[in-house]
Amino acid sequence: MKLSRRGFLIGAGLVGGGLVIGFRLKGSAPVPGVREGSFQPNAYLQITPDDNVIFQMARAEMGQGVYHGMTTIIAEELDIDPARVEVELAGVHPGFALAMGQLTGGSMSVAMGWEPLRNAGALARALLVAAAASRWGVDRDRVETEDGVVSNRNTGEKLRYGDLVEDARAMDPDVDFVLKDPADFRWIGREAPRIDGYLKSTGKAIFGMDVSLPGLKTAVVLRPPQFGGQVRSWNADTVRELPGVIQAFEIHTGIAIVADSYWEARQAAGNTHVEWDKGPLAGLDSEKIRKELLQGLEAPEPHEVVDEGDTATAFAGARQLLDAVYMAPFLPHSTMEPQNATALVRGESCEMWVPSQAPDMTRAVVAFFTGLRQEAITIHSTLLGGGFGRRGYVDFAGEAAVIAQKIPDVPIKVIWSREDDMQHDYYRPASCHGIKGALDADGRLVAWEHRVVSSSIFKGLAPNMAMTALPAFVPSRMAESIGRSAGDLIDQWDPMTSEGAHIPYAVPNIKVSQVLSEQGIPVGFWRSVGNSHTAFVAESFMDEMAHAALADPVKFRRTYLTDKPRHLAVLNLAVEKSGWGNAPPGRYQGVAVHECFRSFVAMVVEVTVSGSDYAVERVVAAVDCGLAVNPNIVRAQVESSIVYGLTAAIKDPITIEDGAVRQSNFHDAPVLRINEAPRMEVYIVDSVEAPTGIGEPGLPPLAPALANALFAATGQRLRELPLRLA
Repeated sequence: MKLSRRGFLIGAGLVGGGLVIGFRLKGSAPVPGVREGSFQPNAYLQITPDDNVIFQMARAEMGQGVYHGMTTIIAEELDIDPARVEVELAGVHPGFALAMGQLTGGSMSVAMGWEPLRNAGALARALLVAAAASRWGVDRDRVETEDGVVSNRNTGEKLRYGDLVEDARAMDPDVDFVLKDPADFRWIGREAPRIDGYLKSTGKAIFGMDVSLPGLKTAVVLRPPQFGGQVRSWNADTVRELPGVIQAFEIHTGIAIVADSYWEARQAAGNTHVEWDKGPLAGLDSEKIRKELLQGLEAPEPHEVVDEGDTATAFAGARQLLDAVYMAPFLPHSTMEPQNATALVRGESCEMWVPSQAPDMTRAVVAFFTGLRQEAITIHSTLLGGGFGRRGYVDFAGEAAVIAQKIPDVPIKVIWSREDDMQHDYYRPASCHGIKGALDADGRLVAWEHRVVSSSIFKGLAPNMAMTALPAFVPSRMAESIGRSAGDLIDQWDPMTSEGAHIPYAVPNIKVSQVLSEQGIPVGFWRSVGNSHTAFVAESFMDEMAHAALADPVKFRRTYLTDKPRHLAVLNLAVEKSGWGNAPPGRYQGVAVHECFRSFVAMVVEVTVSGSDYAVERVVAAVDCGLAVNPNIVRAQVESSIVYGLTAAIKDPITIEDGAVRQSNFHDAPVLRINEAPRMEVYIVDSVEAPTGIGEPGLPPLAPALANALFAATGQRLRELPLRLA
């Protein structure tokens, strides 16, 4: 493919006032992190005279492998070994924005970065070739590159990229460039050790918890147990006299205690006696929430998400009707690294070191709470010890900034305990689903209705989104108010919680509707978002319909996927590799297939059962995520999704009592342990399609495939998570 720099800009949305991707526009602030004397053809890349190649990675690395994957993409087109590239975590700048700004989420980093990063690498390479051709006085087609070296085909002369920095900086940047033919890829599509593996295995990687600055003090925050609670009174004078305590004061989320060390701050917190006002959610519990969700199934005017055909007529003329109610609970994120942030306020400026999925949103939120201008706030991104959507919310950064503003010129690190993290999360919403299907006289599935009842993710996120997206000249509090008003307007529909409910099967009459039921519990993105519960319902109920039709679950699905070749391909691959229908004696199988984030995953789960106990013995997954940039990472992400999904499917969830979360740590909100993990097999469909998401699509099929396997084993249809046999 031949492109011009202008073509790149237009394609990236840079010409005509569109989204800024990969380039600094005239009048924009300088791209952060530029080294003096370097050649910087775009925001992503720098090449220094001493032959260092620096990639500014504007996405959060939280274990999902974008550090390696995105570096590989840009290095491939630059024609240099990815292991030679120095990766820097980018600061906030419009030149790094993709969809949803600089938020890392939605399994979109590699998918959205595929074209911009390839173009950025190819353009840089073209400029270096042009510079070499000019120096040697030859046509550009007489110059070639390999492993960071340009060669003169006529004379055999060679120059490192770094040798051409000055020449390249002087070149007209409006040059044509050609993307590599995928057949010529040397690194993309190959299995290779992760380039961040060395940093992590040697302890050199810097996570938020690793940030250490001269004179740093540590802060913990006591928050009200109840959501929406407030401080009534506390023994402030006593706390301020405790050993190691620097200061103690109230902030917007509770009581901040700043000390010389985390231990001293935590000890002081344990000796802080607070009388709390329980707030508006006092008395709310899980049973009341359950009843409210069930009431949503009877709401007279739901929002219609999908309305195809005529379900009412189809149900009226059906031979057999089936209906069911499914439930899914609140779930925590349980990131390995608890929430933390470090802030240093000097005068009217602030520096932050934050493990955030959204550095631009972090800056906007800090501006809101401190009153500082966004331009005066510098965000240093760190590696993240897990995210799963939780670190798209930056309440912890707001706390650090507010505390640091009260103690200027002193770096302050806020550290949440595991209990803080478990009880003050933005949880996966609890949901209730009413679902109904119809079979005609020939046993064909002719109608399908699915109603989703849950609280809204968008409503709580809208203020932060508005503060991030609106121009910096809009005052933070005005932007927050605009976002809050926008959230209030969404009173019936939230695509984030209903996504995945529109089934891929060729059913002539389909209706999907949604009712929002707000309980006041903070909810947010959770790995695979709405798909995490809608897929459980849809794929479990598809099995119910197959059983009612006296059909094999796989054959039944195939019947309705004839026009969905990618769904069908992963289903067939999973079935083949699992030995569907031929499980060893005492083992039972269940199947599910689902599409999300433009990727397709089918799973077969194999279980053994003993009374009311069961064990997941084997999970076979087939994945089509387009071209796998690094198959090792794809497999690792699907395995990670299986483990995370199994935790959600079988372990104790979050429950509410008197407006507060009952669980506090891993003893009562456990995660899957290594001895509980099943044998996992992941098979990747060969593809030449552009890469699509992989960090989340491996999760949604797990719960329904497990539920279907348990039905095959026991005849019990489990419609509520976690899955418990009678």
